[in-house]
Amino acid sequence: MVTGVRQVPDARSRSYSHPQVQAAWQALDCGLAPVAEVFEECIYAALASFSKPQLDAYLEAARVIGKLGRGAEPLLAFLEEWPTVVAAASGDQEPLLPQVMGVIRAMQKSPNSKAITPFLQTLAAVARRLQSAEQIEVYLDITLNLMARTTGSIHGHHTTFPSPGLPHFLEQAPRLLGLLSTAGLRNWTDYGIRNYANHPERQIDYFSLQSADSHAVLQRERHGTLFADVERKLDLYLRALWRDTEQLVPYSTAFDELRKPIPYFDKLGMRVPDVFDDVQGPRGAVGGLERYRAVLAHMAGHRRWSSSIIADNYSPFQRMAVEFFEDCRVETLLIREYPGLRRIFLALHPFPGEAECDPETTSCLRHRLAMMSYALLDPQHPYTNPQLLEFTARFHETLSDRVSSTQEMADLALSYVARTRRQSDQLARVHFANTVIDYRDDNRHLWQYIEDSDDEEFFDDPDKQNKKPAEVQSLPPRRYPEWDYQSQTYRPDWVSVYEALHPSGNSADIDRLLEKHAALAKRLKRLLDLLKPQDKVRIRYQEEGSDLDLDIAIGSLIDYKSGATPDPRINMSHRTDGRNIEVLLLLDLSASLNERVGAGGTANGQTVLELSQEAVSLLAWAIDHLGDAYAIAGFHSNTRHEVRYQHIKGFSERWDDTVKARLAAMEAGWSTRMGAALRHAGHYLQHRKADKKILLLLTDGEPADIDVTDPGHLRSDARKAVEELAAQGVTSFCLSLDPKADEYVREIFGKRWRVLDRIERLPEALPSLYLELTR
Repeated sequence: MVTGVRQVPDARSRSYSHPQVQAAWQALDCGLAPVAEVFEECIYAALASFSKPQLDAYLEAARVIGKLGRGAEPLLAFLEEWPTVVAAASGDQEPLLPQVMGVIRAMQKSPNSKAITPFLQTLAAVARRLQSAEQIEVYLDITLNLMARTTGSIHGHHTTFPSPGLPHFLEQAPRLLGLLSTAGLRNWTDYGIRNYANHPERQIDYFSLQSADSHAVLQRERHGTLFADVERKLDLYLRALWRDTEQLVPYSTAFDELRKPIPYFDKLGMRVPDVFDDVQGPRGAVGGLERYRAVLAHMAGHRRWSSSIIADNYSPFQRMAVEFFEDCRVETLLIREYPGLRRIFLALHPFPGEAECDPETTSCLRHRLAMMSYALLDPQHPYTNPQLLEFTARFHETLSDRVSSTQEMADLALSYVARTRRQSDQLARVHFANTVIDYRDDNRHLWQYIEDSDDEEFFDDPDKQNKKPAEVQSLPPRRYPEWDYQSQTYRPDWVSVYEALHPSGNSADIDRLLEKHAALAKRLKRLLDLLKPQDKVRIRYQEEGSDLDLDIAIGSLIDYKSGATPDPRINMSHRTDGRNIEVLLLLDLSASLNERVGAGGTANGQTVLELSQEAVSLLAWAIDHLGDAYAIAGFHSNTRHEVRYQHIKGFSERWDDTVKARLAAMEAGWSTRMGAALRHAGHYLQHRKADKKILLLLTDGEPADIDVTDPGHLRSDARKAVEELAAQGVTSFCLSLDPKADEYVREIFGKRWRVLDRIERLPEALPSLYLELTR
């Protein structure tokens, strides 16, 4: 008999009367008795709110949590609270459950596994405060960031000690979110991490709200009116005054520092910020609750009176004018119904001065429209511009005894733009001061876009019988993680990569470039002929083989007839002596390629982009002559939300006029988010079956993007991407055109790089480099 071991009863054999409950219990595969006691009630609550796929996902997640070895508490918390979390997120389980399970797995793999229980126990209360899946995802990011930055280490490489403050933060999270927006919560946690990451006791005091410093920072970040505090009031306001029952969904203002989101509505509900600060406008102070009411009133007016119009025939300036006039029409009708709204709208509306914008040096279109908008709402406006006065009178005449229409406002706006247009409206410098009306939505509902042409051949074809199948220009974004070297963790699904087929130009331009370098092509051809593989090579003197070697066989027969011992090796076999190499040439198409190079750096030289076209054309011709499989792609980026990856040549395409036309149309712009492009290129290379897979990057600068201020961040991410490719069997090599690249290219690519000091030699250097890499 074994002593000292307490036998724990296994509850897997528990039976339930309801067949669905019994099937769910079998799927859970749990032997914990406390779970068996409450499981029936939990599954009834889940059956009432979940579809069959959602229920299966719920049970699978619960099964995983039950196998973590943390006892019954985390599993009980998940089973009881998860339906409440999903209900608070508007039933949106699909994107939320994988992220929550990702947090649980990250805690389990680190020394922070004890934090799983408080995380799950408080998740429902957090969800009730945040009220949307997007907001909950922000909270999860804050939690992971805190865990990664406060988990201790002995040697600096492997996490050893759990985060002292994480469990206390999770316990206090519902209270904190009752006082702070998600942006405020992020700032509050960042302060604690920066100041107490190396002081465990003080960190515990800070995140458990025991220190004076914690309360001081909390009061500093506590501002504005939280949506969660006024949600019920706003819902009643929307129903009572506007007879609108649309769902209100908050969005976070915490992380989008570069592109501040603005209110909008769609089929999923009315989207509003999670917090509104009190503001001091030109007509007095406005509280956060009144700002929410102004936003909802404006959107309710659009939903009642606005209709969509075709956007294809309007220029961006014209669309902007139409939106201003339509916004004013809606607000005029709202004021007509509830006159007290005029005070709130005018208090929030910017008041641009008539002489604030200089039309000689600045585009003043936004300034003129903002003045027009203010004048349309305020009959006592001080403006004296005759055109502004004329269109103000026409606007009020149109609305004198009726509601008018969106199309009438569009006609009036086009007339205004035509009458007030100036040459300076095309200037790149735009006047933005006192022109942003932040209580108005983004007007996405006003526009609809058509795919078919309005050319005359479509007029006689109303049913679109002759409609051509649309060419697929782009695919949904593919999301990649990004490495954060400060926390030594990945930021999951951080970068969105949009891929598309590169537009086409004139293929004859590439033919002219090849003719220009005819002499270089002849020299390359001699080298290529030496490297060009021979498909079949004979192996003679084989006892067994696929063919008879006739010369040896006749000699052996003569030996046999003359009494000598014949040579038995009368067969021959063959082997393939080919190159099994596949290459992807990745081109950096950032804006710096538009710079000119030449003798003395004069502006009469070619641009770097033109030289790159010549070099890539020669390289493509050379690789095609060798017979290697290859692809060509280009990339550039406009923040992490938009990395563009353009296919110029696919592995299965031939080097023909179609590919040459795409190469001829290459254009440069935006920035260089290198890590995401390398990962996406590796996505195509890793599945190729070749003995040697090469990713050759041609760039003229270091990784950079406009939403990243730390120069080391994108460098470390690119280095991490190169390491990932190496683990996949892909060799990365960088040819840099930046004379200062030695400072960073070694950090990213190790020994596989080369800097070209004389850019004008690129057409000669790139094919030669390829031959060296693949020899």
